[in-house]
Amino acid sequence: MCAEFLHSASVLRINPKRTVLRPYFFTSKVMGQAQSHITRAQHICQYILGLSFDECHLRLTELSQGFISGHPHARKYFLERFEDVKKLVGPYFGGMDDIEDPHAALIGAYFCREYAFEAAAVMNPSIVTHPDQTGLVDGATRFCLSVRCVGEGHLSTLAFRSVLILEDGTIELEPEPPFAVEACPLAHATAGPVTLVRPDGLSLFATVIFPITSSQAMGIEDLRLVEFTQENGETVYLGTYTAYSGSETTTELFETTDFQTIQLTPLQGAASAYKGLALFPRRINGYYAAIGRLDLENLHYLETKDPRVWNYGQTLLSPRHGWELVQIGTCGPPIELDEGWLLLIYGVGAMRRYGLGAVLLDKSDPRKVLARSKAPLLAPQADTREGYVPNVIHSCGSIRHKDRVIIPYAVAESSIRFVSVTISSLLADLRGGQ
Repeated sequence: MCAEFLHSASVLRINPKRTVLRPYFFTSKVMGQAQSHITRAQHICQYILGLSFDECHLRLTELSQGFISGHPHARKYFLERFEDVKKLVGPYFGGMDDIEDPHAALIGAYFCREYAFEAAAVMNPSIVTHPDQTGLVDGATRFCLSVRCVGEGHLSTLAFRSVLILEDGTIELEPEPPFAVEACPLAHATAGPVTLVRPDGLSLFATVIFPITSSQAMGIEDLRLVEFTQENGETVYLGTYTAYSGSETTTELFETTDFQTIQLTPLQGAASAYKGLALFPRRINGYYAAIGRLDLENLHYLETKDPRVWNYGQTLLSPRHGWELVQIGTCGPPIELDEGWLLLIYGVGAMRRYGLGAVLLDKSDPRKVLARSKAPLLAPQADTREGYVPNVIHSCGSIRHKDRVIIPYAVAESSIRFVSVTISSLLADLRGGQ
């Protein structure tokens, strides 16, 4: 028996026009090590300081009429960047203390660039109910979609999009903001934990989270978000993601109550060395619980008193069928149903072909597997096979909405699509596969 999947017409594709302003030319680390960079920066500053007020103003106006018109906060960013330049170049170059706009802004502009954060790929979404449900038509619900984006240099960042589900089940992407900005750490840090704040007055959907610490240097990847219900009934948004340093991967914790202030914390314990840890949306028998890896082959059920420390657990799933022999992993946090815990999984088979399946776990004791996909529920088809990474479909989190499960999933890491399925037909498919 086949589950009744309904595919949405909404598709989120890469958009090279989506850019943020970022530092350019040097970083504090490089400046501290390479005198040649300091010398070049001095020459730039000296040249601009030799310009008149009117000349600086004219050049900033020319910038504003071009690509910077899409960044309404550019002037403020230039001045902030100038302060970075002054701190690093000032000790080697005099005359930097009393510079005012527009000279300061123009100097800052020379040390900035536009970065197209999703020009190469968008992938591996997860979804939670958005805390703001205002301004919607009757019967509609707003959801927050987390998206892993890849830009120049294969740098992975985290962005968000607003998704609406209408009364009739139609899935719509709300228009993206006309510009994007980088989330700001409260303090400079080379190691976690880190607290980020969303710039005042800006939408979450205009906010991009870039790597901050050395463990994240080349990417923040695959956030698996969940609405976690605390014992007092309050909701906190938790998620695990992969921090990639360029040579090593570790798992870290994303935590927020309102998406205005976000805490990023490295995890500890044996499971923190593996990707794909998926948190349950509430405590199980008094413990935080998760499905994750403790080796490169199996999935395990883990429990802990401290959500920042995950150690050993019990083997839950091992590769069984041909479509998952190479690898199995989680497609996001388990979903609570009356019948048990629904866990979406992915499998990798021949030719690195991915497929999405599901498992039903016992509600009171998730160590017990009640039903499991024999064949993939979703797999790459002729029109969803090619892209940045061929033959791959993947999700990092789905959600229950009324009598259906909504599954956002990445296609060849080049676009994100949406499918929904009735809970009854999905469970029938699982049970029929046993």
